[in-house]
Amino acid sequence: MVSKILPLQIKNASVKKRGKKIIGPIDLGISDAGFTIIMGPNGSGKTTLMRLIHGLENPREGTSTWNSDLKTAQLSQSFVFQTPIMLRRTALENITYPLILQGIDKNTAANVAHKWISKINLEASSNLNARYLSGGEKQKLSLARALATNPQLLLLDEPTANLDGSATKEIEKLLQDAHEAGTRIIMTTHDIGQGKRLAEDIIFLYRGNIHELGMAKSFFQKPVTREAQAFLRGDILE
Repeated sequence: MVSKILPLQIKNASVKKRGKKIIGPIDLGISDAGFTIIMGPNGSGKTTLMRLIHGLENPREGTSTWNSDLKTAQLSQSFVFQTPIMLRRTALENITYPLILQGIDKNTAANVAHKWISKINLEASSNLNARYLSGGEKQKLSLARALATNPQLLLLDEPTANLDGSATKEIEKLLQDAHEAGTRIIMTTHDIGQGKRLAEDIIFLYRGNIHELGMAKSFFQKPVTREAQAFLRGDILE
């Protein structure tokens, strides 16, 4: 049985690049359940915080500590990027291949892949080169590939930023289903409406620091800081 990787404790953590501090110091606890949305203006450090949580960025200062060993943590989470990264394989193989790499036998991997291809309505394109799919189809495939591994933690960086309303609705339905099935989700978005639809709690970032952290309903109804109030009004924050 795989041990639980959450909660994650981030303490006094900072990320620097070329001597410049991008985020921090950050103190943040990630519980083992919930749907968290990270919001904030461009340049506030949302993607860097996601990368820090995932382990793609190591804190220059401070610590990031999982409830499990690091290897288990790495294998028990998935990251979906804003621009989908497709393997040079068919749509179906984009799901089966990562499963096989995790040690799952080919027949089981194929069955799982077919289930997910059906769930995202890509049966007709299952044998097409994934690079030739539309943007919305690639993002759905990327999400299906991430969820097929049954991650304890799913991180998504602006997964619907470049999609139309129909594709966005499909992605949100997949995320809501995954959340209800027990997957812990953390996601960035600029879309206030999307935040209201999906979030249970909000992390509001500004200039690399957490300015607000709390329940989504309270944040959207009565934000505490002037920066969050301005952001929700649609004002430009410098």
